[in-house]
Amino acid sequence: MTKKMIMFDIDGTLLDHDKKLPASAKEAVKSLKEAGHEVAFATGRAPYFIEDLRKELEIDSFICFNGQYVEIENEVIYKNPIDRELLAHLSGFSTTQNHPLVYMGAEFMRSTFDYHSDIEESLTSLNIDTTQIEMDASYYNDTEIYQTLLYCKEHEETLYRDNLRKLNFIRWHEYSMDVLPLGGSKAKGIEKFIEKKGFSKDQVYAFGDNLNDIEMLQYAGHSVAMGNAPEEVKKAARYVTKDVGEDGIAYGLQMVGLLS
Repeated sequence: MTKKMIMFDIDGTLLDHDKKLPASAKEAVKSLKEAGHEVAFATGRAPYFIEDLRKELEIDSFICFNGQYVEIENEVIYKNPIDRELLAHLSGFSTTQNHPLVYMGAEFMRSTFDYHSDIEESLTSLNIDTTQIEMDASYYNDTEIYQTLLYCKEHEETLYRDNLRKLNFIRWHEYSMDVLPLGGSKAKGIEKFIEKKGFSKDQVYAFGDNLNDIEMLQYAGHSVAMGNAPEEVKKAARYVTKDVGEDGIAYGLQMVGLLS
């Protein structure tokens, strides 16, 4: 079999609804690697939020911050930080709305609020320890920021979309949206990844379950939406597998012929 590139989203795709890695998914990844395929993560998470999973699955290549930061075998090959002037505009506008921001750099994340229950609830839903988030409203001034978390309700989204048209907003939680550079996506990260590794789009298999996976699923030659994905995401994919909690990864890999 020709070597393939398999990209996995993490939350709701590799990790189940309890943020656990199903045994069948772990075994499937091991089988892919033993067959000589390249396996990587394509996630909205920061590198410091996937260290345990990287060790468990022995994966040392990843696309983080929804495509803005790409590392292959411990070498950073692509970075796309958000423009500082745009961050200053976002910061000023969110302050007038009393909405918290969390700035995400390559090594740390910092918040504009000392504590906020929405930040606590959203990040603990990902099993992220919020005690490591310090307050620093001007963190973006001297640190490259690849993604920002904006805390606002769904009915308040248009305020930001209308006032900050050079930024991309993607909802990932009832309380929060990812803020990215315009044009930034997991698809762009994959493009940089396969340029470096010499794969074609048709050799790419992508698995995802949420709105931030749509561009990736549309870009990959072979795309698989999880059974737990919203309809909008399923429509963007070539295949739909079972729910993540029903061995959806192993089933999907069998569907596309990568596992027997």
